[in-house]
Amino acid sequence: MNMSGKRITLFQAVFWLVFILMTLFMLALVGGLFLYGKCDAFMNVMRQPELHYAVVFTFWTTLLATILAGMVAVPCGFILSRYDFRGKILVDTLIDVPIVLPPLVSGVALLILFGPVLGSTLTRLGLDIVFSVRGVIVAQWFIATPFAVKTFKQAFDSIDPRLEKIARTLGYSPAGVFFKVTVPMAQKGLIGGLTMAWARTLGEFGATAMLAGIIRMKTETLSVAIFLNMSIGDMHFAIATSIIMLFISMLLLAVFKTISKSEVRL
Repeated sequence: MNMSGKRITLFQAVFWLVFILMTLFMLALVGGLFLYGKCDAFMNVMRQPELHYAVVFTFWTTLLATILAGMVAVPCGFILSRYDFRGKILVDTLIDVPIVLPPLVSGVALLILFGPVLGSTLTRLGLDIVFSVRGVIVAQWFIATPFAVKTFKQAFDSIDPRLEKIARTLGYSPAGVFFKVTVPMAQKGLIGGLTMAWARTLGEFGATAMLAGIIRMKTETLSVAIFLNMSIGDMHFAIATSIIMLFISMLLLAVFKTISKSEVRL
């Protein structure tokens, strides 16, 4: 029976069963990392310079990539929300491509663009992208930006355009309307979008591996560290790193849900 005292129908029971089983599966998935790992091995991994490098490197590269994603996503999300133009659906779909495209395919496309196509020009300018730290940031930015654009567009969609028109009649310039009316009203959505974009950059691996390479202590993010150590059979390092990423991801997701007070809509 439910809380109101009414009998649960078979239809509701099936839904509840699926919901409970899914919850138990996720708990088992998370719990398995802790049950399989050993505390002393975890503490030993925490003292290793490689992990320290991967944590710091991941933090600053993902943070920079998220900032760049936000700088691109704000105008893109606003244009897609407020303006109708020929080919809008096509452009919107094109921006969303990295969301559905396998990360390895995204990495191949980035590798071709910044290698054979633009590589020589960028080298002359001293801006090598392939197999470099810049490549890590570019790959993370590329994967995260569509998530930010989509979330920002939803935030701008939730604002009544009439409020912006009223502000215009009061003498505000388009820039003034945007920064004094639109942005404050969309603030929660924008912060939530940046949070989700950051979470996405933290888990990026495929595109980064293709564009920047898998180079220990150079382009070694946390995801790359897991792959490198799993490939040589160091399960303790891989599990410890996975637990760290799990905590960070859950924290960012909790922040997003607290800010937006809604489920993730992507």
